[in-house]
Amino acid sequence: MADTTVDVHSGGDVTDARVSSSVKNTGKCSQSSQSMEVDAKPDDIHSFQYKMDFPEKSLCYIINNKNFLPSTGMGFRSGTDVDAANLRTCFLNFGFEVKIFNDKTCKEIFDVLKNVSQQDHSKRSCFVCILLSHGEDGTIFGTDDFIPLKNLTMLFRGDKCRSLVGKPKLFFIQACRGTELDGGIEADSGNDSSDGQQRIPVEADFLYAYSTVPGYYSWRNTMNGSWFVQSLCEMLKKYGDTLEIMNLLTRVNRKVAYVFESSSNIPNFDGKKQVPCIVSMLTKEFYFSPKNHSL
Repeated sequence: MADTTVDVHSGGDVTDARVSSSVKNTGKCSQSSQSMEVDAKPDDIHSFQYKMDFPEKSLCYIINNKNFLPSTGMGFRSGTDVDAANLRTCFLNFGFEVKIFNDKTCKEIFDVLKNVSQQDHSKRSCFVCILLSHGEDGTIFGTDDFIPLKNLTMLFRGDKCRSLVGKPKLFFIQACRGTELDGGIEADSGNDSSDGQQRIPVEADFLYAYSTVPGYYSWRNTMNGSWFVQSLCEMLKKYGDTLEIMNLLTRVNRKVAYVFESSSNIPNFDGKKQVPCIVSMLTKEFYFSPKNHSL
């Protein structure tokens, strides 16, 4: 066990990690993630829902990659245009300004998202980014190579994109996260501050909705689009005006998990299953139509 000079009896905060030399020498943990100041009225701090009635339309950016350079070893993604079109319709219906970017390289994806992260979102309620491409766990493919997802999402952290501090940043990611196959299994049926200014973590208010869990393939129908986006669009159309987003995405999980099963002539690829994965750092409830819900 590492020896430190931190006084555990003083009630100080420590991390569950290997103790660094800076802790040993100073007795303090160096901060790898700063917290950020957020301006909010006292009533806003105590509310349980994100404010969505800002004067300007929020942005929804869709990166839709279908064609890839041979050097990547990645194939043509037939069906992805169906996904992009269906998502565009859903978010237009929710009042978003939707922009689709087709067949972008890693640098182009980064530049597109960097540009939007540097815009003034102070009069917008949130930001939505949808990535449709090939991928591996922790990475997404441009048409020419792969890029770590963190390189893209960090552009919207509180210390990078100040006008989105305290506002939801939603990422929907349709891509493989590995090469494992899910064969399925048979189942039996049956404390808030009252001050006007608060410090929040820079990683707060993100939501990542992945099409599959870490390590697994993500399935896409060549005519109807991916299982995940088909289910997401269906639930958005049915429940987008009524359900909080975590409840809505849970129904997406159930739809993908219970309804879909692969049909393939490739050996060992038939009869496979999939379940999406929700990772949330949201700090309030998110409704696309909050006017229908009491706080």
